Amino acid sequence: MPDAIIKNEKQYQTLLEIGYSKEKAARIANMPDEVEKGVNAKPYEEWTKEELYQQARKVGIEGRSYMNKNNLIKSLRTN
Repeated sequence: MPDAIIKNEKQYQTLLEIGYSKEKAARIANMPDEVEKGVNAKPYEEWTKEELYQQARKVGIEGRSYMNKNNLIKSLRTN
């Protein structure tokens, strides 16, 4: 099987350097250009608890209703 094609090699390498898995880094680096890739997104610390809860709900994090803001941030980052 040939190596996967990475659309944004620089972003892929940066994500690997900060600890992302190869699979997750490739998925992010291959997102369509019109999708915000987090570069311009505000950090989770600036989100409200409700915004964090809704994002956790969207990605299917279990136990989110019992989490405080810091736990929601941690869960979203490790999901």
